[in-house]
Amino acid sequence: MNQPLHPPRLAEAVPPAAEQVRDGLPFRIIGESPPFLRALATLRRLAFSDAPVLIEGETGSGKEVAARTVHYGGARSAAPFVPLNCGALPDTLFESELFGHERGAFTDARERRRGLVAEAEGGTLFLDEVDALAPKAQVALLRFLQDQCFRPLGSAREQQGNVRLIAASNRPLEALVGTGTFRQDLLYRLKVLHVELPPLRQRGRDGALLAEHFAERYARKYALAQSRLAGATLDWIVAQPWPGNIRELENWVHRVVLMGETAPGAAPMSAAAAPGAAGAAPLRFREAKLAAMQAFERDFLQRALGQTRGNVSAAAQLIGMERRALGKLLKKHAIERSPA
Repeated sequence: MNQPLHPPRLAEAVPPAAEQVRDGLPFRIIGESPPFLRALATLRRLAFSDAPVLIEGETGSGKEVAARTVHYGGARSAAPFVPLNCGALPDTLFESELFGHERGAFTDARERRRGLVAEAEGGTLFLDEVDALAPKAQVALLRFLQDQCFRPLGSAREQQGNVRLIAASNRPLEALVGTGTFRQDLLYRLKVLHVELPPLRQRGRDGALLAEHFAERYARKYALAQSRLAGATLDWIVAQPWPGNIRELENWVHRVVLMGETAPGAAPMSAAAAPGAAGAAPLRFREAKLAAMQAFERDFLQRALGQTRGNVSAAAQLIGMERRALGKLLKKHAIERSPA
């Protein structure tokens, strides 16, 4: 019978039977639900082509893992996989980051720098949150996709790239085209091949498999004695909506592994608080819901600030929120920020 995470006990880490691991991959692909297996089968078919791929799915649904699955399953697997989060990059730096620049091309350009297209030569360039690109950046990307020719900022010499491009979006790009915020011609260039990842709430027992995997990973990371999540806790996990999907679940398990059942300030709705968990005093529904929402808000805001290096204005733009409203939330959760 499964034991709760606290107190821990020694045990061997046994990967779930549904875990699928490809030799040489730097990550694990976990899941057995029909929606997930259909998406995985599509990803493996896409790997045999060299055409651009668009991966759509909610925040935290595993789009970068999907992109890596395509890269490492294809002919370019021995070459670099280079990711870029478009949402965390100021509009003015997109072309420099992508194509590089010469010394003196702009203020603070003290030395020549290669761009990510050059870094990914022969491999895959992964553009995450491509839906966040400003109009000028969309034009630059469209021009590059036409023939993979580019010119570093400040250079008079055009260069030829050789990368496979995989883009990912948290929002359906078709809808953004309808609102006029995303170029239709760029969508056509990106969506040669397409896959949509299912959210965690549609993946059945996959949430339980992922939670066990994360518990094992963080126990090893912090050199803690191994333990397994209680069966009732796993049932509770499967029943939750997880608006932040796999990323939110991972952060939740991370807290549970570190804080245990009785540690002061333990994460809300931890394994000990899950209904029916061994030795647990169940929380009232409203209290549990409020605690879980607060934990999600804090984690979400911290990730947004981390991606923008503490810049509140950039974080507000990244998550689609008014700066004043974001400031109130940061104050509510006592999260430190930069004055920018």
